[in-house]
Amino acid sequence: MAPVSPQTASSNDPTSSTPASRAVMEHDGTWVPTTLDAAAAHQSDHEPAAVWITLADTADLDAVAEQFGVPLGAVDRADQRGSRRRSLHPHLERLPGGGLYLSSPTLSYVEESKDVHTGTLTMVLARNVILTAEHGDAGTQEAALGRLTSPELAPESGARQALAVLLLTLVAAMSEVEIALGEAVADTERAAFSLDGPDPVQRIYLLKREIAEARRALVPFSAELPELVADDEDAHGSGRAQPWLHRLEKSADRLDRRLEGHDRLLGDMLAAYRSQVSLRQNEDIRKISAWAAIAVVPTMVASVYGMNFRHMPELSWALGYPAVIVAMLASCVVLYGVLKRSGWL
Repeated sequence: MAPVSPQTASSNDPTSSTPASRAVMEHDGTWVPTTLDAAAAHQSDHEPAAVWITLADTADLDAVAEQFGVPLGAVDRADQRGSRRRSLHPHLERLPGGGLYLSSPTLSYVEESKDVHTGTLTMVLARNVILTAEHGDAGTQEAALGRLTSPELAPESGARQALAVLLLTLVAAMSEVEIALGEAVADTERAAFSLDGPDPVQRIYLLKREIAEARRALVPFSAELPELVADDEDAHGSGRAQPWLHRLEKSADRLDRRLEGHDRLLGDMLAAYRSQVSLRQNEDIRKISAWAAIAVVPTMVASVYGMNFRHMPELSWALGYPAVIVAMLASCVVLYGVLKRSGWL
């Protein structure tokens, strides 16, 4: 079978190759670009080649599935579920005829705003055809296509090879998000303990929210991987899943532990910062109290002499006024020295 080059799509044909839908076909172990019509024509061969169709929306699954002979009932269910949920809860379902439906969350990180964006990747695998549709800005399909058509060796073969590359690319993207979040946590840690830096509390809370969003996508995905391992065991009939699936499980668990570690570090950072703020406030209160104590002595003496009683000491003494002033200053100096040595000033 010779590779088929891309053709110009007709805008009137919903199943033609457009920027929103692309097709690649396996040829002698290599995946080459083709059109939907050419790929569908090869499905009538005695040994049809594996085909991967990427779509912009699950609403297009029905028409494309009909062209490639994928069970419509299964695709209808996938389409309805994807349109209804668009959620972060992955779902894996075995379809009639040995097919597989998998809906998985995707993650991407926006460096400028420090935001984690989530999306959904829907995959329908039936015999030697895999249909995928992605929502969000993670770009998992594009990255997986580049990896699949590159010379590097990919696990599995046929349509399951495309599925493997998609899942590996998805977890690799999640790993990049985790690394970016780790760097953001490190930057926040430096800012939190900077003496002249801004208040980091809001920054910490926002970062904890982004980590929580990433974990909401990753944790359910990790929970679905054992089912995928079981399906792979049944598909190969060997009772053993492919090694790349076990590596995928370990990678997902490791990412979750790292995200949990980042979250704990932010919590400890917040507690330490609050303790630091509390210590500063205590120091300020002690200084205020010390100066108030110093001010009490001259205030008390002045208030006594402000009573204007007729018979008071030093009223008829020429040095009475300066003596009282000196006594007040001396008492303030003594109190200042005592409080200074005690660390209150």
